[in-house]
Order: sequence, then structure tokens, then C-alpha cells
Amino acid sequence: MIDVLIAGGGYVGLSLAVSLKKAAPHLDVMVVDAAPEGVWTKDERASAVAAAAERMLDVLGVWQAIAPEAEPILRMVITDSKTADPVRPVFLTFEGGGEDNGGDGRPFAHMVPNTALVGALRRACDELGVSIRQSTVVELFKSGDHSVAVTLAGGETIEARLLVACDGVRSRLREAAGIKAVEFDYGQSGIVTTVEHERPHGGTAEEHFLPAGPFATLPLKNNRSSLVWTESTYDAERLVKEDDFIFEEELERRFGHKLGRLKVVGGRRAFPLGLTLARDFVAPRFALAGDAAHGIHPISGQGLNLGFKDVAALAETIVEADRLGLDIGSLAVLERYQTWRRFDTFRMGVTTDVLNRLFSNDIMPVRVVRDLGLGLVDRLPSLKKFFIRQAAGTPGRTDPRLLAGEPI
Repeated sequence: MIDVLIAGGGYVGLSLAVSLKKAAPHLDVMVVDAAPEGVWTKDERASAVAAAAERMLDVLGVWQAIAPEAEPILRMVITDSKTADPVRPVFLTFEGGGEDNGGDGRPFAHMVPNTALVGALRRACDELGVSIRQSTVVELFKSGDHSVAVTLAGGETIEARLLVACDGVRSRLREAAGIKAVEFDYGQSGIVTTVEHERPHGGTAEEHFLPAGPFATLPLKNNRSSLVWTESTYDAERLVKEDDFIFEEELERRFGHKLGRLKVVGGRRAFPLGLTLARDFVAPRFALAGDAAHGIHPISGQGLNLGFKDVAALAETIVEADRLGLDIGSLAVLERYQTWRRFDTFRMGVTTDVLNRLFSNDIMPVRVVRDLGLGLVDRLPSLKKFFIRQAAGTPGRTDPRLLAGEPI
């Protein structure tokens, strides 16, 4: 019997495994990943890693390997306009470094290629002795008061003191454990791609609120930007199937010409957008983390960082229980993790839902009110400071230690 079985080999599952083995090397931790071997090396996407998550990765010993490929976000610009407007007035700007982010001078976020992030975590797993098995959990059942048993695709049965589901927003294990979720489809999809431009971006990220949804440009190295382009699901699916000329024409209408000529240099895919919030994060010998527990709109760029917060809280819960000689899979222990994370996740889910509904329309009275609100925030330093701290994930006194850059 092993101590912790983690289903899902993305950034959440891998960082949880590394966090546990770093703090408690005696724990037997295994990751089961359904993805084909090496598929992560073909992921062309990039993710925004907030300052708090960077501190956590630094403590885990993986940020040093990631840093050469990470591009700091030094400034955030927010506009609100129609697609055809010749001028897009800037309503709100955030500067991305300094005391507001935790006092250590870090930018409030970095853009990190997913291959660099997952690659560094997988190497850390290898070095720490975490077993990564390429398989799928096909059956989940209780086998006693002190363990949970799963059957893998090949027929092998594994017993563990705790099973953690990190298997994505459509988690099969969440359903198998009988945990219900609130689910809502926005009728939108996010087109994700990478573009190259003639002029440097200067570390500036921009979010343009357009009638169909937000259009975000996020800085990468070598005069490139990662795009998250929200459209109705019908239009998004149509656009990704168009030829390069039409796609780039539509792209330029939204991106503009301030960085010169654009060229799409990555593949393009459309991902359906919705809101998913698990009603419970835990059950006896079972916990949800990352997208299996919550899927939110990318309007705030906080999806990945919510997952890292889950990791920090769950790892601290497990390790401290183990040090006290408690049963790490008992519901009494896991309730601490649920209390820690459920309200914050619900709050972020509601916030992104309201923001998406408020900004993904072209109703004139609504536009006037939201633009006044953006302008007001821009003129109130204390309110701007609050939003910067939220974007950076600046930890409070009761937050997990990893997010403050402290080992468990």
C-alpha cells in the first residue's frame, strides 16, 4: 500500500507530488497520468504564474530551471472598446513590481511556457523518487477503513491511504466519488495561440474587453505574445478552421498595429469556457485539487494559480497530519484543506462570472458604468494596491506557508 496516489500528471498533480516528497521524503507518492508518454513536450501554450506561485516553485527547487524561459509581466493595461473602434482608450493600468507584491521586488506574474513548467516538475519528481505511471484509473472503490483502492487501465489494483484527483475539469474521479458540482456553460470558447511581432512588448500584458469577450495578450520571450481570445463557441470554432490569411486578418483587427506586423507562430485551438465548482473538495480518503475542484473563466488569469493554492494547502495539511501521527486520509484531517480552499475558490468563481457577464456585452449603459468603475479604480491608489495584491496572490497570515516562500 502506498501513502498518496495522485491521478493526473499536469502542473497540479506534479507540484503536489514534489511538495509532499520535499517536506516528507518517507511518504510513498505515485502519480498516474492518462496522457501518452511525452505528450506534454508538444504543448505550445503558456501560463501566467503569479508571484506567490513563483515563491512556492522556488521553495520546491524548480523555479531556477524555469526562470530562463519565463517572461516577467511588468505592466498590465486594460481597455474597453468595440472591435472596430480606431482608438482604444486605456481605463486602467497596473505596474507589476514592488512592495505591493509581497515586498521582495518580484513582478506580480511571469508568463511561463507549459513545457518548461511541466518539464521542471517532472525532473524534480524523478530526483525525489516519485513514481509516474502512464495509465488511467478506471475504477474506484473503498477497500477498508484505512485505504482506498483503484483499478488501472491494465487491470492492476493499487491501494493508497489517500487518493487525490487532479484529472481536470471533467473529472471522472469526482463523479465516481459521488461529489456533485455546479456547472454552467458560457457559450464561449477561448482561442489560444502564439504570435510574433516586429516591436518589443516591453513586458506589458493587455486585456481588451470586447463585446464577444476579453482578448488578452501576454508577453513571451523573443518578441512573442501568448493570446487568449474569447469568442462565442460558434465563432471560435469557425475561426480556428479558417486559413491563415483570414485568421490573421481577424487577429489584427483585435490586436492592433502598435507592435508592428503580426505572424502566428503557434498552433491554434479553441477551449470551451464555463464555470465548474465542486460542492465538496473532500470525501473519506479522497481529495480534489486544481481543475477537478474548480474551473473558472480565464478573464482574471487565475486558473493556474488557484490550482497552486490548492497544492500548497493540501500538501501542508497532509504533511502536518503525518508529523502528528494522524491518518492523512481521514475526513477529519482533510476537512482542514476543504475549509482552507472552498470559500476562496467560490469567491474567485463568482468574481470571474460577474466580470465576464459585465464585460462580454455591448450594452451602452453597462459600458458607461463599467468604464466609470475602471477609471475610479485607476485613480484610487489603495484600491489599485488591493487588486495588485490579488493578482500577485500575495499571501495573508493564514495562507499556506509555501505561498509565502516558506518550506512546510
